[in-house]
Amino acid sequence: MSMSIEESSMINADIENDVTSSHRNLVETERVEETTGWIKCRTVLGIMGLLGFANVYAMRVNLSVAIVAMINSTEPLPSNDTTLDVCPTSLPSNNTIPPKQGEFNWTAEQQSIILGSFFYGYVLTQIPGGRIAEMFGGKLVYGIGVLLTAVFTILSPIAAYIDFKFFIVVRVLEGLGEGVTYPAMHAMLSRWIPPLERSKFAAYVYAGSNIGTVISLPISGWLCTLDFAGGWPLCFYIFGGLGIIWFIAWMFLIYDTPQKHPRICPKEVEFITESIGVQEEHRQSIPWCKFLTCLPLWAILIAQCGQSWLFYTQLTELPTYMNNILHFDIVSNARLLALPYLSSWVAGIGISIFADWLLAKGWISRLNSMKLWNTVGSFIPALGLLGIAWAGCDRLSVMLLLTITSAFGGAVYAGNQMNHIDLSPQFAGTMYGITNAASNICGFMAPYVIGLIISDTQQTLGQWREVFYLAAAIDLGANLFYLFFASTEEQDWSRPAIDDLTVSAPVESLMYPES
Repeated sequence: MSMSIEESSMINADIENDVTSSHRNLVETERVEETTGWIKCRTVLGIMGLLGFANVYAMRVNLSVAIVAMINSTEPLPSNDTTLDVCPTSLPSNNTIPPKQGEFNWTAEQQSIILGSFFYGYVLTQIPGGRIAEMFGGKLVYGIGVLLTAVFTILSPIAAYIDFKFFIVVRVLEGLGEGVTYPAMHAMLSRWIPPLERSKFAAYVYAGSNIGTVISLPISGWLCTLDFAGGWPLCFYIFGGLGIIWFIAWMFLIYDTPQKHPRICPKEVEFITESIGVQEEHRQSIPWCKFLTCLPLWAILIAQCGQSWLFYTQLTELPTYMNNILHFDIVSNARLLALPYLSSWVAGIGISIFADWLLAKGWISRLNSMKLWNTVGSFIPALGLLGIAWAGCDRLSVMLLLTITSAFGGAVYAGNQMNHIDLSPQFAGTMYGITNAASNICGFMAPYVIGLIISDTQQTLGQWREVFYLAAAIDLGANLFYLFFASTEEQDWSRPAIDDLTVSAPVESLMYPES
């Protein structure tokens, strides 16, 4: 009798295992995508989003190169004082293109104001852009944002010739247009992209900023050497025109949600809905007080502020550093400056794919994954900037440090960039607008502070070391805050309206599912 009981128990256990295994296989089978067609609609969204960010960043960063050609002289005044901490001006080069004198006599302080003016407008439309995209869809918000950026980019040379202040106003208006792009795209990704694809898609789409920088910097440097149309104005006309062409394609190809797309495969809609749930458009008010007291949201905000300070130190000031301190000519300057953004783009995609693979395997939790890659994306570039501070006049070491360490900066796409959606898919666009607005204040704060540190008459390596030390310290400190307080749990205030309905009538919903 005892043997029969044991055999019966073993049989029951086998049956339970088979049922569990079958259930697991069934669940896994249901989650496998069976989308037909040669390309998925969310892939089209990713491609168009990438090209959109490439366009807006090309229109944003071209001024960093063009301003070197626009001003009358960027070289420091000659000095007979051999004790100054400066690099020798002689640089072996095969480039025979003579430098052109610019048309504007702007001081170092005025240049810092111009470089930062874009961000005065950029931070103002972050939160409204995210909220409007959440309520009415991100297609028009994102598209019109890129269109306005393109229009004001085309107007930039005209404004510069008219008046210094008018040029600043146009740059501010350009920033107002571009300010909606990131939060609007974040709101769209929360409705289109399944959780296990988010790191990869964030890398593809947001890395468009690196692609735009890689393309814009060398092309802008080359355009500045031309005699046609004055040279540097072409940087604004060409990239602005491309932005208008992109807008037309965007309006024909992209839709706010999978359910609204007329040409999408039903299997893709089914897969997306099963992965992220039905994304209904609720008009509930924003829980501003909850945002203010949400420590994980503060962790994202502070982390992005630290990374932005370092990023904008490189983006807006390194062309000046390489021209004034390392004495690269404008063509070499732009071509070499594109290398760090190229390495960041390639490595960012690779790291994000690897991060999603680790998550799919279950070898690391989502929270630990974000903390790990956010630390990689902050720590190594900060160390690289410290290395540049001590590389001095060794131009080869400076470029190697920039290129290698910037590659790891792409890890932020698997770090904090998609963390908002974890905290609240409902308010992901608004929250991204808040954190991106705060972080991009560094876009005008960093050039302003650097303008205070750097001398207008004789720039030295010691002054620039202070700039690099400050950027590295801010970045590393911000990452520590993220490590302590980041979270991937959806907050209890995320969907209050839905939760109230669920709690108020759970029995009725089970008894009468069709009602």
